Amino acid sequence: MLHTQGPLRTIDVGARETATEPIEETLAEFVGGRGVATALAHDRIPFDADPFGPENSLFFTTGPMQASRMSFTGRMNCTGVSPLTDGLFSSNAGGFLSRNFVGAGQAAVEVTGESDELLAVHVREDGVEFEEVPELAGAEVPETVAYAADEHGLEPEHTACIGPAGENRVRFASIMTSESRAFGRGGLGAVLGAKNVKLLTFAGDADPGVEIPSVQMEVHREAATDDHIMKRQGTTSVTDLANETDALPSYYFAEQSFEGAEGINGDRVEEKKYKKGTCSQCAFACKLPTRDEATGVETEGPEFETVMSFGSNCGVDDIVDVMRSNELCDRLGLDVISCGDTVAGYLASEDAFGDAELVRETVEKIAAREGVGDTLAEGIDRAHEELGIENWTVKGLEFPAHDGRALNGQGLSFATANRGADHMYATFYAYEYPLVPRQDAFDPDGLDAAKAEKLVELENARALEDCGVVCRFSRDFMTPDRFEALFDADYEDLLDVGSRVVELERHFNNQRGFDRADDRLPYDIEGFETALDDYYEARGWTEEGVVPDVEPGAPSAAAD
Repeated sequence: MLHTQGPLRTIDVGARETATEPIEETLAEFVGGRGVATALAHDRIPFDADPFGPENSLFFTTGPMQASRMSFTGRMNCTGVSPLTDGLFSSNAGGFLSRNFVGAGQAAVEVTGESDELLAVHVREDGVEFEEVPELAGAEVPETVAYAADEHGLEPEHTACIGPAGENRVRFASIMTSESRAFGRGGLGAVLGAKNVKLLTFAGDADPGVEIPSVQMEVHREAATDDHIMKRQGTTSVTDLANETDALPSYYFAEQSFEGAEGINGDRVEEKKYKKGTCSQCAFACKLPTRDEATGVETEGPEFETVMSFGSNCGVDDIVDVMRSNELCDRLGLDVISCGDTVAGYLASEDAFGDAELVRETVEKIAAREGVGDTLAEGIDRAHEELGIENWTVKGLEFPAHDGRALNGQGLSFATANRGADHMYATFYAYEYPLVPRQDAFDPDGLDAAKAEKLVELENARALEDCGVVCRFSRDFMTPDRFEALFDADYEDLLDVGSRVVELERHFNNQRGFDRADDRLPYDIEGFETALDDYYEARGWTEEGVVPDVEPGAPSAAAD
């Protein structure tokens, strides 16, 4: 089976020491990316670790496809214990960092400990440099990226950094890379902030040592020539469909469609797009560099989830206002979904929907933990009672779009996902809109054993992609036979890798007290409890959602 090559590099920022060790067995069993990071985290982070404590580690990883020239491979993974959900959490970022990370000569980097001074950590083929950077305290992301360029000659694609939100331990702070791309969900930027690390850089010319089969070029050619609407509108191309399907959360989830959707849909985004945008090696080019000439605002996006969180969910119907919120979150280092939803909750408490100026003021207060921002920086799960609003989270993670009240299989997926309310964990919504061929689609209404079984398959497939690492939007191009050809393994064996990743995540979280009681939604779906039983049975877990004791590399319970 094809897998990443190279050692684990451990960086203890408290002791300012670094060491490398072989992890060949873990690489062979888990391919790379999220799988390798999950296995390492399961083995090396104490089950009772404080997310903000020195014993929590962040694992940065890529997969074997980062040795390719194939589209959909400009991504990488970061894993640690989330301060937002309190569980093991993997976040995925695009951009241009992954191949520079590989060039620095390792398969995985573990950042652990806690520095007594604000640090920049520079990772090279020949070692690691620790640089004290007190002058960067409170710096926004563009200023930090500019420092790397001015002082070290490193462009944005070599950097991963936090903004003031991460330094202030906002529980949904991002780690930003390539300046405008984010390890967004789960608050891993706050973990880096707790370690007092402002900036990581990666550079080198190490050979990844992985030979990729020629089928990579078939995928690349098709990505280049396919006339897909996402090349013009990115994920916002689904906005009107979601609105028509009653799957677009609005007014802090009080409604499921938005009368102002036309002002924030894909057409409006396309009008503001001024050039192509992409990730490393990708010819699909679905990113959205946008500019508004009247206000001068430039940003990369907004994507559909931002259109929901800072648009419909806040009652804002002007795409320029959403662009300005998107740009502000990127500068301050905030996850646009959790931040937008949290601001929407605050607007609900103040009866202030549609006040775009208040939205931006509140975002700035959150990043600084100033006034009400200190409460909101804790996230909805911890702040909802004080605000007097409903708790629209799963496992502490705020909801994206693709409303599960309309797309019931997606609703089940929100509940079961180890990350919490995350649409990318299984992407069941694609089968219910549908965005797949009709013969593969599911009726969005209702839950049955077939949906639970499909959910298991989709979670495993998405975990496999995150091991690769391969982008979600390769869906129409990365067929099972191409996975087999690229990874030199039967597709069922590859899906079993994904299954073991999901199982290790669940097992880690079980040790932290997670069980069936955490697989809950803030709304009812008929047949939900039976579907949850079906899901656990398909996984081979107990009826309480608990995994029998497992070790990294062992066959998944579902395979027994």
